[in-house]
Amino acid sequence: MRLFRKQILFLCDSLILVSVTAVLALFSFRYSWLEDIVSQGLLVTHIALLLACTTAFQLFFRNYDSLWRYAEDREYLFLLASAFLGFLAYEILSRFVLRGGVIPFLLLTSIAGFWVLGMLMVRFSYRFYRRQVLHRKNARQVPVAVIGAGSAGVQLLEELQNNPDSRYCVQCFFDDDPSKIGRRIHNIDVKGSIKDIPARLRAMDIQEIIVAIPSISEHRRHAILKELAGLDRVKITVLPSTLELIGQKPIRTQLRDIQIEDLLEREPVRLDSAPVDSFLGGKVVMVTGGGGSIGSELCRQIAKHAPKKLIVVDIYENNAYDIQQELLYKYRDRLDLCVEIASIRDAGRVRQLFAQYRPEVVFHAAAHKHVPLMENSPQEAVRNNVFGTLNLVRAADEYSVSKFIQISTDKAVNPTSVMGATKRLCEMILQSMKGSSSTDFAAVRFGNVLGSNGSVIPLFKRQIAAGGPVTVTDRRIIRYFMTIPEAAQLVLQAGAMARQNELYVLDMGHAVKIWDLAENLIRLSGATPGVDIKIVETGLRPGEKLYEELLVANRDIIKTVNDKIFVEHQPAITPRELEEKLAILEAALAMDNPGIIRDALHKVVPTFHEPEELNTKQGEVVRIPAQ
Repeated sequence: MRLFRKQILFLCDSLILVSVTAVLALFSFRYSWLEDIVSQGLLVTHIALLLACTTAFQLFFRNYDSLWRYAEDREYLFLLASAFLGFLAYEILSRFVLRGGVIPFLLLTSIAGFWVLGMLMVRFSYRFYRRQVLHRKNARQVPVAVIGAGSAGVQLLEELQNNPDSRYCVQCFFDDDPSKIGRRIHNIDVKGSIKDIPARLRAMDIQEIIVAIPSISEHRRHAILKELAGLDRVKITVLPSTLELIGQKPIRTQLRDIQIEDLLEREPVRLDSAPVDSFLGGKVVMVTGGGGSIGSELCRQIAKHAPKKLIVVDIYENNAYDIQQELLYKYRDRLDLCVEIASIRDAGRVRQLFAQYRPEVVFHAAAHKHVPLMENSPQEAVRNNVFGTLNLVRAADEYSVSKFIQISTDKAVNPTSVMGATKRLCEMILQSMKGSSSTDFAAVRFGNVLGSNGSVIPLFKRQIAAGGPVTVTDRRIIRYFMTIPEAAQLVLQAGAMARQNELYVLDMGHAVKIWDLAENLIRLSGATPGVDIKIVETGLRPGEKLYEELLVANRDIIKTVNDKIFVEHQPAITPRELEEKLAILEAALAMDNPGIIRDALHKVVPTFHEPEELNTKQGEVVRIPAQ
């Protein structure tokens, strides 16, 4: 039927027209005009002419090309227009072309009216069949409520009602617009405002709520999701916050599970791209660790700014291959891309790459960053993070790189871990170059990155999908979060404004309590914390803080032209002081003893504390700010 849909619909319309004309003609047989037409053998000719005229305008308006299950006002108006113009054309031709009797105007009008009514009945019956009969074949439909009775919510409802593959059955709407409450949209009630949801749902078997308000602010979205998190055994899904996606593919495919970004109580960071365009456009840019979560996003965003050449350096060939293929597929010949497999520990290989490509801008994202693993292998963290960075800094200085941007972390602030201490030492390496190099060295610090390798969020999602338990190291632990694109934008923006030996930090907004985060993710997945999925407190991991430092609480912080980016002034360190620190570390590495290496880090990084000391102090004085 799908292959011959047009032909079947044309046949139905033709049969209706012929049948209506024949029946009404029989009822009018006693009139002389019909006797004249029949006696002259013109009845069939009149019917054929009427069918030809109406069909011509049906084809002109492309009525048979429409998918009537998605029909709107435009399709029905075209249907009426084609009927009117077809009968008008018949009236003119029958009077001036055919010889003999003509069908009276009143009868012709009756035929037209019944024909249009018949065509509408066929199309409405088809839509009813698809909505009722075909949908009932899917016996496992999920009863849902839709928040938002605006254009996006109505578009979603129409697709869910019209698509037989939909697993959703919309039961009701909720909307804060008083003019919509109590009304019906496509036979679906608008039950009440958003604050009425908990009371209304008690009497309804709703298994899922779809938030279909793409235009709301992040603050309002957070408030809605926070209220919905109190519902038991109701899963929450949302439409994305960009209307452009809705037009690209079916709206039902845009539904996604709740993500941690939806629960961050701040607007996404938006940075001005104009300075980055002039900073990177036409430049040779190198990204170390370019296959990692941060490095690969840096490569994606750098490619948008038309660099002369992009060099991706990574030790792990699988990740490097993935980003290479992604960029080649997207940009093809518009991007001069080179991928090199190399370790930043190898000073000779690093110098070889700098001599070969002569990069003008370097983004250094290669590092060991997993806190507990580096506690067990401090020698690897020191060799890779510290001495690998030293190799890059020296090569950048030797080959006159214009700007060198180091990716740092909030864990470098009063570090309690080997990883944090090594990253703080990397910042010192950059600071030691002040006044002795033509290269502008700068570091960029940010908090936990959502979705990055080793992030807690993917772990929580896997644990929830498996039915639990969800593991949280400590009930009191809090963190500041940002998305991978936000982190990459910050790095590029800081690179554009960087001056020699500056340290940039980002205003991360409100802290997120990890325990509350786990509870909310469980609730919004349709389960009840502690009942359906348990949360288990496992204890702090080696080197882990209860609370990361507030990045903008330091009195030595100065705001830049962007109110989300700050410059932190650190005490200067001379090249001689750095050499002394590196000598201590080299001697410790030669002993190949984790305890000795850790002691050496305490000597060279004065702010490096044991986690027990800092966590005890923090646990006494730090509180989560009121949300």
